[in-house]
Amino acid sequence: MTNNQQDSLLQQLDAMSSEARNPDSWDIDLLSSLEIVKRINAEDQTVAQSIASCLGQVAAVADRIVEAFDAGGRLVYLGAGTSGRLGILDAVECPPTYSVPSSQVVALIAGGNGAVYKAVEGAEDNPQLAVEDLQGIKLQPNDILVGIAASGRTPYVLGGLAYARSIGCFTAAISCNANAPVLSAADIGIGAVVGPEVVTGSTRMKAGTAQKLILNMLTTTAMIRSGKVYQNLMVDLHASNEKLVARAVRIVMQATDCAPEIAREALKAADMSAKLAILHILSGQNIEHCRQQLQQQHGFIRKVLQQGTAQ
Repeated sequence: MTNNQQDSLLQQLDAMSSEARNPDSWDIDLLSSLEIVKRINAEDQTVAQSIASCLGQVAAVADRIVEAFDAGGRLVYLGAGTSGRLGILDAVECPPTYSVPSSQVVALIAGGNGAVYKAVEGAEDNPQLAVEDLQGIKLQPNDILVGIAASGRTPYVLGGLAYARSIGCFTAAISCNANAPVLSAADIGIGAVVGPEVVTGSTRMKAGTAQKLILNMLTTTAMIRSGKVYQNLMVDLHASNEKLVARAVRIVMQATDCAPEIAREALKAADMSAKLAILHILSGQNIEHCRQQLQQQHGFIRKVLQQGTAQ
């Protein structure tokens, strides 16, 4: 990097609130452990409020994710460093929680899978790498790409957003700085301005928390609106271990107010599908009939019950 390039980057960093020095933590190196964690906790409490101002954009992106899913498309996250790792975390938790295929929510990180555990030098500075990564997963116009960048200037993310838009793919971006380049580079920008970190520039802290909260909102909202939740119960979870089997039994009990043995019998008959078991118990109809009705109502238990088609 030339001196001119470094000067340009320094100017960009100077303009970012997430890179500013926090006046409430200038003396943090003099504090006891309890005093330090109190300062961190006080800053963390401001994060949720910083997101409140952009909930309209979060909801709009969630709506587009639902549309993408309905059209057979995917949600694709793209990020570098902490931002990329948070995208991966959200993506890998969707299949066991909502029984979606692992191909439905995909996450890419600058530098590839190895960057999950160890920084890959220079990867985030190369916009062409994002293009190659997106081409590698065969990004399609019916997918939705969400670029994640705390700084809002990551070249890898900017390159990915530009490529996605060039092929007609809907794009969104998440940043923790106002007027960040990624926000204007996407169809919808979500700017959660969390302000200076307790440790200057350590954006894995408040910025990382804000990004995690937003990603939680995006996928949870999309899954609820895709019929993956009944009342507030995750009825499409994949019971892949003993804890989740017990949770499935409990979910059926909570949804139907039935005894444990009734829940277990219904789950067994429904091949461990909590959704099917619930509808079977509530409607009194056989499993195959319930399966057909759920298919007709795109997996929404409430729609089946409200329309009386399970009766």
